[in-house]
Amino acid sequence: MDRQSEGTPNGTDASARAVMGEKLRHARRIHKMTLKTVAERVGCSESLLSKIERGHVAPGLDLLARLAETLNTSVAALFSETSTAGLVVYQEGERPTIEVGTQNAGTRQTVLQRLVPLADGRLLNGNVHVVPPGGGSSGTLSHRGEEVGYVVDGYIELTVDGKVSLLGAGSSFYFSSRLPHSYRNIGTETARIVWINSPPY
Repeated sequence: MDRQSEGTPNGTDASARAVMGEKLRHARRIHKMTLKTVAERVGCSESLLSKIERGHVAPGLDLLARLAETLNTSVAALFSETSTAGLVVYQEGERPTIEVGTQNAGTRQTVLQRLVPLADGRLLNGNVHVVPPGGGSSGTLSHRGEEVGYVVDGYIELTVDGKVSLLGAGSSFYFSSRLPHSYRNIGTETARIVWINSPPY
Protein backbone atom coordinates (compact mmCIF):
# COMPACT_ATOMS: atom_id res chain seq x y z
CA MET A 1 0.00 0.00 0.00
CA ASP A 2 1.36 3.42 -0.97
CA ARG A 3 1.30 5.66 2.11
CA GLN A 4 2.99 8.71 0.62
CA SER A 5 -0.14 10.79 1.13
CA GLU A 6 0.34 10.46 4.89
CA GLY A 7 3.39 12.69 4.60
CA THR A 8 1.50 15.72 3.29
CA PRO A 9 -1.55 16.32 5.51
CA ASN A 10 -3.65 19.37 4.70
CA GLY A 11 -1.06 20.73 2.27
CA THR A 12 1.36 21.63 5.05
CA ASP A 13 4.50 20.99 2.99
CA ALA A 14 4.24 24.24 0.99
CA SER A 15 3.89 26.17 4.24
CA ALA A 16 6.82 24.29 5.80
CA ARG A 17 9.00 25.05 2.76
CA ALA A 18 8.12 28.72 3.06
CA VAL A 19 9.01 28.78 6.77
CA MET A 20 12.25 26.94 6.14
CA GLY A 21 13.15 29.30 3.29
CA GLU A 22 12.48 32.34 5.45
CA LYS A 23 14.67 30.94 8.24
CA LEU A 24 17.48 30.30 5.76
CA ARG A 25 17.18 33.83 4.38
CA HIS A 26 17.15 35.28 7.90
CA ALA A 27 20.25 33.29 8.91
CA ARG A 28 22.06 34.35 5.73
CA ARG A 29 21.30 38.02 6.35
CA ILE A 30 22.36 37.79 10.00
CA HIS A 31 25.73 36.52 8.79
CA LYS A 32 25.79 39.28 6.14
CA MET A 33 26.33 36.77 3.35
CA THR A 34 25.14 37.15 -0.23
CA LEU A 35 23.26 34.50 -2.19
CA LYS A 36 26.37 34.08 -4.34
CA THR A 37 28.66 33.51 -1.34
CA VAL A 38 26.41 30.91 0.26
CA ALA A 39 25.74 29.19 -3.06
CA GLU A 40 29.47 28.88 -3.75
CA ARG A 41 30.16 27.48 -0.28
CA VAL A 42 27.45 24.80 -0.44
CA GLY A 43 27.94 23.92 -4.10
CA CYS A 44 24.69 25.02 -5.72
CA SER A 45 23.56 27.80 -8.06
CA GLU A 46 22.34 31.22 -6.90
CA SER A 47 19.10 30.54 -8.74
CA LEU A 48 18.46 27.31 -6.82
CA LEU A 49 19.29 28.95 -3.50
CA SER A 50 16.93 31.82 -4.27
CA LYS A 51 14.13 29.35 -5.07
CA ILE A 52 14.79 27.50 -1.80
CA GLU A 53 14.66 30.73 0.20
CA ARG A 54 11.35 31.65 -1.47
CA GLY A 55 9.88 28.24 -0.65
CA HIS A 56 9.54 27.20 -4.29
CA VAL A 57 11.96 24.26 -4.17
CA ALA A 58 12.72 21.61 -1.54
CA PRO A 59 16.48 21.02 -1.18
CA GLY A 60 17.92 17.54 -0.85
CA LEU A 61 18.85 16.51 2.67
CA ASP A 62 22.57 16.71 1.86
CA LEU A 63 22.23 20.27 0.53
CA LEU A 64 20.03 21.22 3.48
CA ALA A 65 22.72 19.96 5.87
CA ARG A 66 25.42 21.99 4.06
CA LEU A 67 23.25 25.11 4.18
CA ALA A 68 22.62 24.65 7.91
CA GLU A 69 26.33 24.20 8.61
CA THR A 70 27.32 27.20 6.49
CA LEU A 71 24.74 29.42 8.23
CA ASN A 72 25.61 28.15 11.72
CA THR A 73 22.17 26.63 12.34
CA SER A 74 20.80 23.07 12.28
CA VAL A 75 18.49 21.09 10.04
CA ALA A 76 16.21 20.57 13.05
CA ALA A 77 15.94 24.34 13.60
CA LEU A 78 14.59 24.79 10.08
CA PHE A 79 11.58 22.51 10.50
CA SER A 80 8.95 24.11 12.68
CA GLU A 81 8.10 26.56 15.43
CA THR A 82 9.85 26.12 18.78
CA SER A 83 7.87 24.21 21.43
CA THR A 84 8.92 24.01 25.06
CA ALA A 85 5.93 21.95 26.24
CA GLY A 86 6.81 19.01 28.47
CA LEU A 87 4.36 16.76 26.62
CA VAL A 88 3.58 16.95 22.91
CA VAL A 89 1.16 14.52 21.26
CA TYR A 90 0.68 14.37 17.49
CA GLN A 91 -2.27 12.36 16.23
CA GLU A 92 -2.08 10.79 12.75
CA GLY A 93 -1.90 13.58 10.18
CA GLU A 94 -0.92 16.25 12.72
CA ARG A 95 2.86 15.97 12.67
CA PRO A 96 4.67 18.97 11.16
CA THR A 97 6.20 17.91 7.84
CA ILE A 98 8.75 19.12 5.36
CA GLU A 99 9.74 17.90 1.91
CA VAL A 100 13.34 17.29 0.99
CA GLY A 101 14.39 17.19 -2.64
CA THR A 102 15.57 14.37 -4.81
CA GLN A 103 18.23 14.13 -7.50
CA ASN A 104 16.12 11.77 -9.61
CA ALA A 105 13.86 13.43 -12.16
CA GLY A 106 10.28 12.24 -11.84
CA THR A 107 10.77 10.90 -8.30
CA ARG A 108 8.42 12.26 -5.66
CA GLN A 109 9.85 14.15 -2.72
CA THR A 110 10.93 12.47 0.49
CA VAL A 111 8.87 13.80 3.41
CA LEU A 112 10.09 14.12 7.01
CA GLN A 113 7.37 14.08 9.69
CA ARG A 114 8.58 15.59 12.98
CA LEU A 115 8.31 13.49 16.13
CA VAL A 116 10.21 15.83 18.46
CA PRO A 117 9.39 19.57 18.51
CA LEU A 118 12.40 21.84 18.36
CA ALA A 119 13.44 23.57 21.60
CA ASP A 120 16.74 24.89 22.94
CA GLY A 121 18.56 22.29 25.02
CA ARG A 122 16.60 19.35 23.62
CA LEU A 123 18.75 16.25 23.19
CA LEU A 124 16.78 14.42 20.52
CA ASN A 125 15.77 15.02 16.92
CA GLY A 126 13.22 12.50 15.67
CA ASN A 127 11.36 12.13 12.38
CA VAL A 128 9.42 9.62 10.36
CA HIS A 129 11.09 9.53 6.94
CA VAL A 130 8.45 8.84 4.27
CA VAL A 131 10.53 7.87 1.23
CA PRO A 132 9.07 7.17 -2.23
CA PRO A 133 10.72 4.59 -4.51
CA GLY A 134 14.05 5.98 -5.68
CA GLY A 135 14.02 8.72 -3.03
CA GLY A 136 16.42 9.16 -0.14
CA SER A 137 19.09 11.45 1.24
CA SER A 138 20.11 12.69 -2.24
CA GLY A 139 23.76 12.62 -1.18
CA THR A 140 26.14 11.76 1.64
CA LEU A 141 25.86 13.30 5.11
CA SER A 142 28.36 13.59 7.96
CA HIS A 143 27.93 15.49 11.24
CA ARG A 144 28.40 15.10 14.99
CA GLY A 145 26.18 12.81 17.05
CA GLU A 146 24.69 9.36 16.69
CA GLU A 147 21.62 7.89 15.01
CA VAL A 148 19.21 5.01 15.45
CA GLY A 149 16.38 3.97 13.18
CA TYR A 150 13.64 1.41 12.63
CA VAL A 151 12.16 0.52 9.23
CA VAL A 152 8.37 0.39 9.53
CA ASP A 153 7.53 -0.23 5.85
CA GLY A 154 9.43 -0.81 2.62
CA TYR A 155 13.06 -1.48 1.78
CA ILE A 156 16.03 0.86 1.99
CA GLU A 157 19.71 0.70 1.16
CA LEU A 158 21.73 2.29 3.97
CA THR A 159 25.39 3.10 3.29
CA VAL A 160 27.59 4.00 6.26
CA ASP A 161 31.34 4.55 5.83
CA GLY A 162 31.23 2.64 2.55
CA LYS A 163 29.39 -0.39 3.97
CA VAL A 164 26.04 -1.12 2.30
CA SER A 165 23.17 -2.70 4.26
CA LEU A 166 19.81 -3.71 2.80
CA LEU A 167 17.04 -3.18 5.35
CA GLY A 168 13.40 -4.25 5.20
CA ALA A 169 10.43 -3.77 7.50
CA GLY A 170 11.35 -4.70 11.06
CA SER A 171 15.06 -3.95 10.60
CA SER A 172 16.84 -1.42 12.81
CA PHE A 173 20.20 0.32 12.68
CA TYR A 174 22.61 2.44 14.71
CA PHE A 175 25.72 4.37 13.69
CA SER A 176 27.94 7.31 14.56
CA SER A 177 26.78 10.35 12.59
CA ARG A 178 30.40 11.37 11.95
CA LEU A 179 30.70 8.45 9.53
CA PRO A 180 29.71 9.36 5.95
CA HIS A 181 26.17 8.04 5.44
CA SER A 182 23.36 8.01 2.92
CA TYR A 183 20.19 6.05 2.19
CA ARG A 184 17.73 5.40 -0.61
CA ASN A 185 14.52 3.48 -1.17
CA ILE A 186 15.37 0.49 -3.37
CA GLY A 187 11.87 -1.01 -3.30
CA THR A 188 8.71 -0.45 -5.30
CA GLU A 189 6.63 0.88 -2.40
CA THR A 190 6.97 3.89 -0.15
CA ALA A 191 9.32 3.27 2.79
CA ARG A 192 8.67 4.64 6.27
CA ILE A 193 11.54 4.86 8.78
CA VAL A 194 11.48 6.12 12.36
CA TRP A 195 14.80 7.99 12.57
CA ILE A 196 16.30 9.49 15.76
CA ASN A 197 19.39 11.73 16.02
CA SER A 198 21.14 12.90 19.17
CA PRO A 199 21.93 15.71 19.52
CA PRO A 200 19.75 17.51 16.94
CA TYR A 201 21.86 18.46 13.94
